[in-house]
Amino acid sequence: MRTIEPKIELALDVHNHLGETPVWSEAEQALYWVNCEEPPEILRWDPASGELSRWAMPQRCGGFVLKKGGGALVTLARGLYDFDFGTGELTLRVSSPLPAGVSLHECVCDPSGRFWTGSINDTINPNNLLPGGGQFFRLDGDTLVPVIDGISCANGVGFSPDGKTLYFSDSPTSKCEAFDVDPSTGELSNRRTFFTLAPGEGFVDGATVDAEGGYWPTIVYSGWLRRYLPDGTLDLSIKLPFFNPTKLAFGGKNLDTLYVTTMSEGEGEPDGRDGGLFALKPGVKGVPDPLFVG
Repeated sequence: MRTIEPKIELALDVHNHLGETPVWSEAEQALYWVNCEEPPEILRWDPASGELSRWAMPQRCGGFVLKKGGGALVTLARGLYDFDFGTGELTLRVSSPLPAGVSLHECVCDPSGRFWTGSINDTINPNNLLPGGGQFFRLDGDTLVPVIDGISCANGVGFSPDGKTLYFSDSPTSKCEAFDVDPSTGELSNRRTFFTLAPGEGFVDGATVDAEGGYWPTIVYSGWLRRYLPDGTLDLSIKLPFFNPTKLAFGGKNLDTLYVTTMSEGEGEPDGRDGGLFALKPGVKGVPDPLFVG
């Protein structure tokens, strides 16, 4: 295992309460992400011009994906909504099938453009780490099909570049799991433990996958980025100058810049930088964020 020390820059001092879901638009050469709450919103930043735009959301925003043809599919606490950036209009696509107190959360498209989303039990806290009650879903048409049950906080969702492996973490379990995926149907099989964090190492939060198949999770409450090889071997670690990284995405003209969102709330030892958007070059390239085609 290697530890590397790339230059880490504060790209934008945005003061997010809970920044999440960075998505790089190749067409626009711009970065989108969300502040999940306080206040819930979608943000867009153009690195070339420095322009920052914000769109307020009416509920807790767990994430979004950009759509082929424009706009976004947004995961709000109580449903999935199509969103028009030009008008600011949200249109309900499907209501959440989850009970009150469990919110939709953490979403991603696989390489074929199929949409997946998880959930979080709103009662989760340091004294109640595994309340359960949540599910992880695949969107088939306009139906949320549950594929993983009994989760407390869905995180770490990512797909191998060929779309044949799903990575997933129920964060408070301190482990990441892998599944085989049938790219034609989205069916999951061969559930297995991919890696497990040691006590005190923090929790898996958001993740991405690079062009070589390396899996990059953020380790929240401890300030680390890691890269795991497809066989589960820990390849490298990067110690961050902040404690609460939440998710990351490859961006830039050559997809060789890692953008990292953070949160200013939560455990750790905030030094004033948590809540910002950060950038670094890890020495590998990413793959384009897939667009939703449904």
